Amino acid sequence: MRLLHTSDWHLGQTLHGQERDYEHGCFLHWLLEQLEQQQVDALLIAGDVFDSVNPPLQAQERLYEFILSAHQRLPHLHILMIAGNHDSGARIELPAPLMKRLNTHAVGRFHWQDGQPDADRLLVPLPNAQGEVMAWCLALPFLRASEISGMGAGGDYLSAVQQLQQQLLAAAEARRAPGQALLAVSHAHLAGGSISEDSERSLVIGSAEALPASLFPDSLSYVALGHLHKPQRVAGQERLRYSGSPLPLSFAEVNYPHQVLLVSLEDAQLQQVEALPVPRAVAMQRLGPASLSAILQQIKALAIHEGPRETQPWLEVRVQLDEPNPSLRSSLEEALHGKGYRLIRISSEYRQAPESSPPEALPDLEQIAPQALFSRAWTERFGQAPTEAVLADFALLLERVEQRGESDT
Repeated sequence: MRLLHTSDWHLGQTLHGQERDYEHGCFLHWLLEQLEQQQVDALLIAGDVFDSVNPPLQAQERLYEFILSAHQRLPHLHILMIAGNHDSGARIELPAPLMKRLNTHAVGRFHWQDGQPDADRLLVPLPNAQGEVMAWCLALPFLRASEISGMGAGGDYLSAVQQLQQQLLAAAEARRAPGQALLAVSHAHLAGGSISEDSERSLVIGSAEALPASLFPDSLSYVALGHLHKPQRVAGQERLRYSGSPLPLSFAEVNYPHQVLLVSLEDAQLQQVEALPVPRAVAMQRLGPASLSAILQQIKALAIHEGPRETQPWLEVRVQLDEPNPSLRSSLEEALHGKGYRLIRISSEYRQAPESSPPEALPDLEQIAPQALFSRAWTERFGQAPTEAVLADFALLLERVEQRGESDT
């Protein structure tokens, strides 16, 4: 059996206010070709399909056009898609009955039946091209603490997740026949995973929600993970993998490998995991940090990019200044004229005399996570960092705000 593992598409994302639909369209076109060329049996999408709980219509159309095209090209292909922390679980599941006719399984939320996980919704059989069920996959969308507050010892998040997954594993073991593999697709932060400096919305509140790799026992042949944008193995295990995002979602992620993972199974045994690099439809380039004169020289050395505007590279410039320069942007734009680059971010850094201490840098509100912003404000107001209890209370408040946003969709 052959699987393709991908995650963190973030359809509808904007980069410093600039929409990226063209890039997402190029990626999805390339992905369709890979599904066909590699003769894949199942596609696993491990959450953060959209960038927000209220994605633009254009982003939703991209997803549904992709699913329809995939079914037309590969009628036997099964797609399993779960919600991530950026998604609205309700929105992901809304067209589920229609998508099921296209062999697409959409799991946006955890479902319960008589106080137990609803195995009929959360366990998905995955057949091969001949229609034989070759694997059972645990669908584990992003779990907020409020969704499982009644489970586990004393309402402890980790204990509740542990109990939930044990129940699902037991149900899967009861259903699978000899030779069938057990898989999982999950959107979560596993302890030890490497996070980018610009990771958009931290899942971890004082490390309380960083899950241990031991939650996924050896009986699971492969675990398709989403949430962290940097592709990586967890705990050095080949079977525990983050595929990473197919596009760099910030300039800090430009040098990451951007890929999908082709997973080969023989019965219940993992045979191979192969990275398929995603072509970069639009380049992203950083200049600096350097003085303005050096930056202007670097711009002069840039090759001219010819082509339609939607293919022009994104450009971030980091300039070191001695004092504010009101004409900075106009100087840069003049130097870039005719080069075919889209300047979307200018970062100014002020050099200080050796005897003076530099002022604390102001945060970029587009990059900083809500928890980090709250911690900063709390420390400034009370002179000390917030306690774990305060951070936990803030996390619950943030969840309620996000859930209210979902209910408005």
